[in-house]
Amino acid sequence: MDRYAVVGNPIEHSKSPLIHAMFAEQTGQQLEYGKLLAPLDNFIGSVRDFLREGRGVNVTVPFKEQAWALVDEHTPAAERAGAVNTILRREDGSLLGDNTDGKGLVRDIEVNAGLSLKGLNVLLVGAGGAARGVIQPLLAAGPAHLCVINRTVSKAEELAALFVDQGPIAAAGLQWLVEPVDLIINATSASLAGELPPIPDSLIKPGHTWCYDMMYGAEETPFNRWARERGAARCIDGLGMLVEQAAEAFALWRGVRPDTAPVLAALRQA
Repeated sequence: MDRYAVVGNPIEHSKSPLIHAMFAEQTGQQLEYGKLLAPLDNFIGSVRDFLREGRGVNVTVPFKEQAWALVDEHTPAAERAGAVNTILRREDGSLLGDNTDGKGLVRDIEVNAGLSLKGLNVLLVGAGGAARGVIQPLLAAGPAHLCVINRTVSKAEELAALFVDQGPIAAAGLQWLVEPVDLIINATSASLAGELPPIPDSLIKPGHTWCYDMMYGAEETPFNRWARERGAARCIDGLGMLVEQAAEAFALWRGVRPDTAPVLAALRQA
């Protein structure tokens, strides 16, 4: 039976095995999907060992940049993102690296939440790997403007410069902008530490601005709580993005894209 795994450190919390088991059952695919805890100093060895027999892996923090260096070929999305979250071992043994995070985010916003990005003013908070991984698909969706804001402005500027050929993108500091926007996406990991990026309340126009936190948890994230208390039209966490990026990976591996709606509904219920 074809074997797959999610690789990370830590990895115990991962919902990926449950998600892919539901995808496999729904699509009638025979496969095994497990968790692989890679030592911080031997990610590449762990993945190479697994892929001698295994057909593919998903990669989570903190290894996505190392995965980019490991593979033989990148999809255009992975090339731009500078990070890989999905590896496919092909028939000749070569490794193809993809990044499905951005496609997962855009699909969750546009399909699951029903918000078209076309013509919107979008604010992306953070300039790390999570932000870089989603910029190209966001710009491809046709927003009027995408602004990357970050505590260290130079990092936001460097990131914007990488994608300036892809669409209308700019950079700013966390406190520079005060006018309301249509959509704020939190790509920082602040929520995992129970913290909030220090951005102005005035960015939210009550009843109009949507807010999206790429993090998720059992409780409402601090960012989404902040947004809800300031009257945001919708507050969405990153669970849908997790399921949608997983579906993109599953489609790359198996040639069939599962229906994500029942899987997302089951996770929300749980």
